[in-house]
Amino acid sequence: MKVAILAGGVGTRLSEETEVKPKPMVEIGDRPILWHIMKIYSHFGFNDFVVALGYKGEYIKRYMIDRATMNSDLTVRPGTGEVQRHKCNDEDDWVVDLVDTGALTNTGGRIKKLGPWLGDETFMLTWGDGVADVDIPKLLEFHKAHGKLATVTAVRPPARFGHLEFDGNRVSEFSEKPQVGEGWINGAFFVLEPEVLNYIEGDDTLFEKEPLEALAREGQLMAYKHDSFWQCMDTLRDKVRLESLWQTEPPWKVWK
Repeated sequence: MKVAILAGGVGTRLSEETEVKPKPMVEIGDRPILWHIMKIYSHFGFNDFVVALGYKGEYIKRYMIDRATMNSDLTVRPGTGEVQRHKCNDEDDWVVDLVDTGALTNTGGRIKKLGPWLGDETFMLTWGDGVADVDIPKLLEFHKAHGKLATVTAVRPPARFGHLEFDGNRVSEFSEKPQVGEGWINGAFFVLEPEVLNYIEGDDTLFEKEPLEALAREGQLMAYKHDSFWQCMDTLRDKVRLESLWQTEPPWKVWK
């Protein structure tokens, strides 16, 4: 089963980093967040990726090519410029399709353009800026059991501020930035049937609007509720939090 990752957005709310690189290439630890996302899926045996490129897509292409080269034994003939690769020592045995989907294409349009690469089978999809400790096999089992066209992973993100409980004016409980108790949001980590592409009109379609709204109206969108760790990287504040977690015990690090 293929895993599609949208990696073409501009990432304006993380402009401190994204002026020079696409947001999926912003590093947590010494690795791009895109690598972290791929490691999550790979841990569960899903190693066939289709990455939708857009803004500064050449940066991601260069990273993938350079990584393959640097992790390989090489024969170099400087006189002719010939470079021959031999054994690759990279631990990640992935197949990665890098697909240019346009600098200004919206999320729905990017997914639509991946259609020829995804084929006619069930596929997974996520954004290139969020990590979670989602149990991928359980997510797939849930999707197959309900028989609908689409599954979205619903999450409850951590609150931005400390939470207070009162007894009159006395603070009876204080929780520093707990997980939101109410209000589920779209956490990506989708499982989709190929028919979902028919709900996307064109390049300007925002997947989170008309397609998902129509699927919901028709009873074709189901939610897999994930109430463990999830975190997106929208802002520098989010990056700092993820970086801090990576230095201790990162909850999304399901691989060894």
